[in-house]
Amino acid sequence: MITREARAGRFPGPSLIPELHAIQRKHGWLPPKSLAELSRVTQRPLYEIQGLISFYPHFRTKLPEAAIEIGVCRDLACWLQPDFTTTESITKRYAQNDDISVCSVSCLGRCDIAPAAVVNGQPIPLKNLDLTINAVRDDSLEETSALQPNRKWPTDPYTERNKTLAYALSRAALKEDLDIQFIIEELKASNLRGMGGAGFPTGLKWEIVKGEPATPKYVICNADESEPGTFKDRQILAELPHLVLEGMLLGMLAIGAQKGWVFIRHEYGPEEHIIREEIARMEAIGLLGENAFGTNKSLKIDVFTSPGGYILGEETALIECMEGHRGEPRNKPPFPGEKGLWGQPTLINSVETFAAIPSILTHGSGWWRDQGIGKSDGLKFFAVSGHIQNPGVYCVPLGTPLNELLELAGGIANGADLGAVQPGGASSNFVGSEQVEVPLNFEALADAGSMLGSGAIVAMDINTDLLAAATNVLGFFRQESCGKCVPCRVGSKKAEVILTDLLANGGTVEDVDIRIPELEETMRLTSICGLGQVALGPVMSVIELAKK
Repeated sequence: MITREARAGRFPGPSLIPELHAIQRKHGWLPPKSLAELSRVTQRPLYEIQGLISFYPHFRTKLPEAAIEIGVCRDLACWLQPDFTTTESITKRYAQNDDISVCSVSCLGRCDIAPAAVVNGQPIPLKNLDLTINAVRDDSLEETSALQPNRKWPTDPYTERNKTLAYALSRAALKEDLDIQFIIEELKASNLRGMGGAGFPTGLKWEIVKGEPATPKYVICNADESEPGTFKDRQILAELPHLVLEGMLLGMLAIGAQKGWVFIRHEYGPEEHIIREEIARMEAIGLLGENAFGTNKSLKIDVFTSPGGYILGEETALIECMEGHRGEPRNKPPFPGEKGLWGQPTLINSVETFAAIPSILTHGSGWWRDQGIGKSDGLKFFAVSGHIQNPGVYCVPLGTPLNELLELAGGIANGADLGAVQPGGASSNFVGSEQVEVPLNFEALADAGSMLGSGAIVAMDINTDLLAAATNVLGFFRQESCGKCVPCRVGSKKAEVILTDLLANGGTVEDVDIRIPELEETMRLTSICGLGQVALGPVMSVIELAKK
């Protein structure tokens, strides 16, 4: 018998997180009077609301200290840049300005403009800090727009985004001209795997959730990419929102769901605006609503804005958040496909995974498989940053050698030699320059001791202190640990203290003692979720590279 952990959907809410977002947008923080009123209106204990707020970094319980609030990204892609400036240095620069406060923040998902910062919620390149401060003071600061260059992606089957072409598959499925079982069989035949990191076969996942007898069912698009170096989903949301939403709608029809959500990180405000506009467009042309496309089906897609925290990228923590609880991962099984949102079968896929569905169904599973190189199937989006000449998002055949992707991005900045690469986001182990020809696919990277992960390529030149870089990554995991389990909460902090002290005293990778491998093994074997299990992986990979 499977033990059901905690709530498992027994307390369906409603979630107070949207209301808390609304209060903070109005006041700039969460005033006690507003929280007391929310408690009274919703009949929820104030201590419960306060416990919820205390978990999420985006919620503020104090009045903003200054009119201009600067957050400086501290994570790897920004830290690597020659013009990276520490929070302490920026604080000293503006020490005489009473209207300015400065703090450090985790990755903003703007690694292509690294080093990055955020000013009063607006993401900017750090080099534009003085200009932005002056704009705030002049009341002339404009909202940041999503990056939407004029380009055509190979995964987009629609040559024009208009009412006659876009969503052709959704229309066919609603009219039952496109068989639901055919959709699932094509996804299985395509060998499409989840592109959020886990790599679970997509068609099989859809089939499992479709086969669950319980109703209602739900669909969630996980757009909470928060891992340092990862920003490919941000660009897919900005440039291909119609593919993401069509993939979701087809998923809803395939499993028998009537409601879906795009769960998006709050730092992606410009991209959230685009998604909301596209949802409104779908409603206007009759694909969503009470009588979708005249079929008597009630279909709705909404946006759920994350209140912050890397841990929410873990699917059960995400569900806990959407249910209105602290975003702590659940023990598995049961998996979300059986017991997900509010205890109901829930299909969760990433932005990139949903966006691939329309091209597979338009061109066929064989076409998709043929796009890959060698034994790899399909196309893959990568975010490339770090010491790279042209940081950005690239879409290449799965199985493309790492060195070819780096060359496509202009090579290592300033013509330097490559030192190492983190090929799959902060969770992935470093690979050395001698492995630069490794194919970018699930199997080859695993054989190389790393993983495809989130598709975030962070390149480091030969002059990089790799132990310091890996310690920077560890600092991110320590900061983002939800604290639920002791191995992760205590182990990540202890390891960071050991390594930071070692580096401060001039130590090198050869000076790392047995405590680090012992902590890594303990965290890997006993942490509840992937965060604690991989937090010291990059450090251990640097130790192994040094041995070679």
